[in-house]
Amino acid sequence: MSPRRRRRHAPMTKAIEMRIDQMRAEVKDGARDVPGTYRMTSAEGEVIYVGKSKTLRTRLLSYFRASYPRDKGARILREATSLTWTPAPSEFAALLEELRLIKRLRPRYNVMMKRDARYHAFVRLTGGPAPMLQVVRGAGADETGVYYGPFRGVYQLVEAVRELNDLLGLRDCKPSLPMFFADQPDLLPLPPRTPGCIRHEIGKCLGPCIAAVREADYHAAFAAARDFLEGRAEAPHAPLRAQMAAASEALDFERAALLRDKVARVDSLQAQLGRLRFALESLSFVYEVPGDDAASARSYVVRRGRVRHEAPTPRSAAERRAFTAAVDEILAPSEPVPTTVPGHEVDEVLLVAAWFKRHPKELERTTPLRP
Repeated sequence: MSPRRRRRHAPMTKAIEMRIDQMRAEVKDGARDVPGTYRMTSAEGEVIYVGKSKTLRTRLLSYFRASYPRDKGARILREATSLTWTPAPSEFAALLEELRLIKRLRPRYNVMMKRDARYHAFVRLTGGPAPMLQVVRGAGADETGVYYGPFRGVYQLVEAVRELNDLLGLRDCKPSLPMFFADQPDLLPLPPRTPGCIRHEIGKCLGPCIAAVREADYHAAFAAARDFLEGRAEAPHAPLRAQMAAASEALDFERAALLRDKVARVDSLQAQLGRLRFALESLSFVYEVPGDDAASARSYVVRRGRVRHEAPTPRSAAERRAFTAAVDEILAPSEPVPTTVPGHEVDEVLLVAAWFKRHPKELERTTPLRP
């Protein structure tokens, strides 16, 4: 058992008990039942957990009623030496601040967006000499990649991307596998190469790992996949449709049904991409969120699922002009109809989409942005 684990499950000492009693007293005296975020910090100064609540005082007091070691909250509390909280003007503001704190501080007890990740997935474009398409549930530690999504239905997405890979001959092997293109000069002695690629042998991969394709030809196939994902090209499954028609004419109905299912999976992906572009475009508006009073009301400029600007809701003519100027500046750069989400903004798109799904009446507080 690691030292950290032994410490986490150590018996309650008088010092720990006194520390927890002090934190409880601070919460009772100072916290109010308003939206906000909170942090728990260890003796070493490490923020070990970040949370949010729409009723801060009630949420914080619940930690002191948790059962140790069964409840995660009780385990975190025993390791913390300080508990701090910051009120927010609304639950939405608290959600945004929690996300930003977690992304900046990376507390080891937090697993952000875990619930939404069960239902959503992205198509990620990898880098490297032979890039590939991967289905992932979130950006994880990669905040520099390009992501298409979010999609609902992880299994269906995996199947559709597999069909797309097969149609274009893109690899789906380990990203770390060395690539050897047909036009790549062997400048240094290389170890013996893999004798074959099964997907290449059955005509479903161009074989960049066995020098079966020129680098430019592989990248052309990958560009075709990207054009399809971004809506610049039709689905590349005309050969499948022709094979399906031929199988039907030959009365090979079993093969025709198999090909029909393959076509349907690619068609489904194309339809999802179209809905996705519409959905991200529809998440573009000014969202006015009331606070406890007029002074705490805030307005958020949301463009394609991402909060681009936030400020106190304008109350005077001068404030309205300043806010309108900020919106105009955000809208000034011309952006194509979206399908991609930058890696560092994946979690925020999921948060905004989930918020309005759970609270559809909040859309009544929004004003669409002009095109």
